[in-house]
Amino acid sequence: MSATPLKGKIAIVTGATDGAGHAIARALAAQGMDLMLNGGAAALGTLREEIERDHGVRVRQSDVDLAESDAARGLVEAAAESFGRVDVLVNNAGLQFTAPVERFPTGKWDAILALNLSAAFHGIAAALPLMKRQGWGRIVNIASTHGLVGSAYKAAYVAAGHGLIGLTKAVGLEAAGTGVTVNALCPGWVRTSLIERQIAELAGQSRISRAQAALELLSDRQPSRGFVTPEQLGDTVVFLCSPAADQITGTAIAVDGGWTAQ
Repeated sequence: MSATPLKGKIAIVTGATDGAGHAIARALAAQGMDLMLNGGAAALGTLREEIERDHGVRVRQSDVDLAESDAARGLVEAAAESFGRVDVLVNNAGLQFTAPVERFPTGKWDAILALNLSAAFHGIAAALPLMKRQGWGRIVNIASTHGLVGSAYKAAYVAAGHGLIGLTKAVGLEAAGTGVTVNALCPGWVRTSLIERQIAELAGQSRISRAQAALELLSDRQPSRGFVTPEQLGDTVVFLCSPAADQITGTAIAVDGGWTAQ
């Protein structure tokens, strides 16, 4: 097996400017893959420059709003036009909002379903025919543990996550035998800037150290008492793109320190 079987392949990563998406993009670039990145406009340019400098790959960027129905299809088409092919699609973009269901704003419900679920559907629908024609492709949907279990006050996020895993299973079956695999990653608590803010808030409210606050946050859900790192998610995506994962398809892989084993 080649030491760099992914070198020269083309990957699309959505939500590339957040902690997990950033790490996934860098992990794929480290394998020699060229990238089409989608995310917030303010951070995309810096990320593109970093990856091009550090890994010597070609990087294109797009800040289109994937919540718009045609945007995800357009992103795939733009990548194919720019690079001539699309080999890997990582659907990582997502929103979160918490509220009791009876007070959950309709606009928030619509926005979360549009970005967390429908954007993945549109991207897959555009990318899959290209991958089938070339006889190889990888689709990885980042779904969260909330695609496997429920949580109060997160109706839209949980519904979208479960829908994304259902979509993964359906398309995995449709693509079986074509050389294209479709899988979902379900991370537990990931130490990102958002989680760091939650830790700081909990520490302040409870008048405890940040280390104690982090353990308290973990202890309720994540038996390992350790955070998933963005880099671990990046490495897992690389594994799913490798020849070792040729027969892994239509499945949800929990990276959650034992959360969903309970």
